Amino acid sequence: MTEAVRQVSGEDIEITGASRTDSGAHARGQVCHFDLEAAIPLDVMPRAFNRVLPPDIRVVEAKRVSPEFHSRFCARDRAYRYTILLRGDDPFKGRYAHECTKPLNVAEMKKAAKLLVGKHDYRAFTEELQPHIDNTCRTMRSVEVNQVQDTIRIDIVGTAFLRGMMRRMSGALFEVGRGRRTIENVGELLTDKRTEMHWPEVLPAKGLTLMAIRYGRHPIDNRENKTASDLAYSE
Repeated sequence: MTEAVRQVSGEDIEITGASRTDSGAHARGQVCHFDLEAAIPLDVMPRAFNRVLPPDIRVVEAKRVSPEFHSRFCARDRAYRYTILLRGDDPFKGRYAHECTKPLNVAEMKKAAKLLVGKHDYRAFTEELQPHIDNTCRTMRSVEVNQVQDTIRIDIVGTAFLRGMMRRMSGALFEVGRGRRTIENVGELLTDKRTEMHWPEVLPAKGLTLMAIRYGRHPIDNRENKTASDLAYSE
């Protein structure tokens, strides 16, 4: 994206994204911000950038924001989806899903998902922590599991995510669906008992999609009410 902006505007600028995703993951609703001096009309920007961007990246909208706006720190929450494909012979869907040819108990997955909602310590659902992160408490607004034909969708909305957290939360629910982890065990992963337990597997990145970043009607910098570690995220 930085190179595309340079080609269109002739300016070397820094672009800040709202959320990072693991290599191999996807994004339908990524947001970024940057400062540009060139007087390019907003309605022209998407077409101009898309002409020089790779075919798998597209700008869908451009908006003017206040100087105080920050795509990361003004975000109210982020919505991710993890997709599990209940078959292994669809090359189109398989690119964006974790393929599983064995049946999953969706009803049990739904019950376990309810335990992950709220503010908890999600240390058992992350990988290596970045040096500056000492707080692993996060708030999940919703965790839902639904089956749509031959796919299972795990939709999670949270204020922020730890590194690998979405893929490991999905892994825990996947294990419940396979009968490898109990619902009670998922709840215990949110407590001090986690140190005595086997933590959830990390599902492949290709099944993960960043669906949306939400800011609210009047975006504000959320760092005023949270520490830097509370806002840390990486998926």
